[in-house]
Amino acid sequence: MKDIFVTDLAGYDEGRTFDSFFLVLGKQQRATKQNKPYLNLVLGDKRGQIEGRVWDLSDPRIAKDFDRGDIVKVRGSVTRFDERTQVKVDQMRKAAPGEADKMDMLPATTKDVGELWAQLEAAVDGIANPDLKRLLTAMLGGTRLAEAFRQAPAARQLHHAWLGGLLEHVVSLLGLADRVAAHYPLLDRDLLVTGVILHDIGKVRELEWETGFDYTIEGVLLGHIQIGVDLVEKAIAALPGFPDRLRTIVLHMILSHHGKLEFGSPKLPMIPEALALNFIDDFDAKMQAVISEFEKSAREGKAPDELTGKVWSLDQRQLLNTRAWLK
Repeated sequence: MKDIFVTDLAGYDEGRTFDSFFLVLGKQQRATKQNKPYLNLVLGDKRGQIEGRVWDLSDPRIAKDFDRGDIVKVRGSVTRFDERTQVKVDQMRKAAPGEADKMDMLPATTKDVGELWAQLEAAVDGIANPDLKRLLTAMLGGTRLAEAFRQAPAARQLHHAWLGGLLEHVVSLLGLADRVAAHYPLLDRDLLVTGVILHDIGKVRELEWETGFDYTIEGVLLGHIQIGVDLVEKAIAALPGFPDRLRTIVLHMILSHHGKLEFGSPKLPMIPEALALNFIDDFDAKMQAVISEFEKSAREGKAPDELTGKVWSLDQRQLLNTRAWLK
């Protein structure tokens, strides 16, 4: 059984050795400045991920027959580089079948998925527009899509990158949508809620999460925006009498929710609800990145008056936890 997790390693002194099982999330051969080859690994479990380094590729104690998605047993030591905890891999082999529990390997939401789903269903029940309600009911009522919606991460590495992350993200946005719609009477609440629920629906096919988080071939070639539009168009086509203008607006919200062309949106937000969706979507993603970074700093033993490391998803800026710092 696994007893040492990624989060435990952050508290280890540099040089301390350990043995544990990890899921290989990334594997890439690189070269040092002196042009010496080494292996760069991303190792993960349900509590996070960490970079690993194999400096001697000829070492017979390092397995050669492993790849991304495999579970491996690692003997190594903790190192620090550029304020980040890393692992120097001394020995590694593939885990034997049944030797490690897959449930220990993938990060998952700490929230109750059943409760999150109940909140999503309550939001659908609260929609007054009959056409939007039957669209959402038809899409979420499908067993296969609903199950994928409950399991999918919201991203491969950035915000809510864990099992159940997509559902957790959407439910968080529903709370923001209610507050924003109440503050701005111009907004059509039913339309905004529909956009919140459907904006990332394509991620159920863009991403795969069976042996780690990665993009499917369809996801790489099309992306979740196009996949989501396709899913919604097919659902609308099966609903007799769905208004053409409403169809156009719903699809526009999916197409524009990234906000800018350079961020992958084929269209800029051109209606109030699409603009609001883009803002709250971006806000929730950034705040979750902040929360995750503060949790990581705490696991690494940083004091309240210390800045975090540089956060890639926030333009490489460092962060200060105000609440902890002012205590």
